[in-house]
Amino acid sequence: MKRVLIDYKKLDRDVAALLIDLYPHGYGDEDIIVLKKPNGEIIEAVEVKTADTLFLVKISKSLSNFIANFDETIEKELESNPSAEAVDIRLNEEEEDPRTEQN
Repeated sequence: MKRVLIDYKKLDRDVAALLIDLYPHGYGDEDIIVLKKPNGEIIEAVEVKTADTLFLVKISKSLSNFIANFDETIEKELESNPSAEAVDIRLNEEEEDPRTEQN
């Protein structure tokens, strides 16, 4: 499995969403991994696993703010990019209505 040390700002949308799913209320001391760089610098990170990659997302105050404000950020992004919202609507229209079950 590939291991990647990354800043949350460089995460793609899918991995960022997975980060939020894993830590919806933030992360605690038990979630933090401490790494020591060759120069002696200490880095703290949280794990986000995908099928082929283990992301070690660097912890910072801005990461805490990102997690806390994720829903608001996504809403603003959807408002500024109506085509993304249209895709969601089309997908929802193609789904079968569970109230109309066929026997």
